[in-house]
Amino acid sequence: MAYDRYVAICHPLHYTVIMSPWFCGLLVLLSWVLSSMHSLLQSLMILRLSFCSDLEIHHFFCETTWFIQLACSDPFLNNMVMSFGSVILGGGPLAGILYSYSKIVSSICGISSAQGQCKAFSTCASHLSVVSLFYCSALGVYLSFTATHISHTSAIVSVMYTVVTPMLNPFIYSLRNKDINRALKRFFGMQTFRKGPFTLS
Repeated sequence: MAYDRYVAICHPLHYTVIMSPWFCGLLVLLSWVLSSMHSLLQSLMILRLSFCSDLEIHHFFCETTWFIQLACSDPFLNNMVMSFGSVILGGGPLAGILYSYSKIVSSICGISSAQGQCKAFSTCASHLSVVSLFYCSALGVYLSFTATHISHTSAIVSVMYTVVTPMLNPFIYSLRNKDINRALKRFFGMQTFRKGPFTLS
């Protein structure tokens, strides 16, 4: 999405050529393959561990870090693989997002009219809100792993980046659709009318 926004704002005349359906499909396939390979690697690394009698995980889902904390064997190799995977799959996209938005901001600053700047920024606002929600909540959870006391707050926050963010994605991006906007305005206008002094029969 960051690359899509970058092409739309920095190279608008070449957008349809660069962001062809074939290229978009390739980007989706690449993300899916990388995520699947990372999940498979983490699962294989968990299988090599031996566990103690206490097998209760105080978390929202079976996070790899909680498995490692329950292990009786030496988890050094698992920690190294997990750190390397976090840098590649977390830091790589973040670096790409920051780079693309640095180019976007420099392009927006070059726009002379304030209306044009506002329109260009509104194109990126939905993506920035989802990215901020995901990275802030994920960073908070992974920083809390260093604490010795397992808090239920980290499990609640993990819901934000595992459940809430993927659910908000289609909703936030569809708000820019004119038909969706019109339907929402009609729906909320009807709700306001029902709460007024006159009610629909």
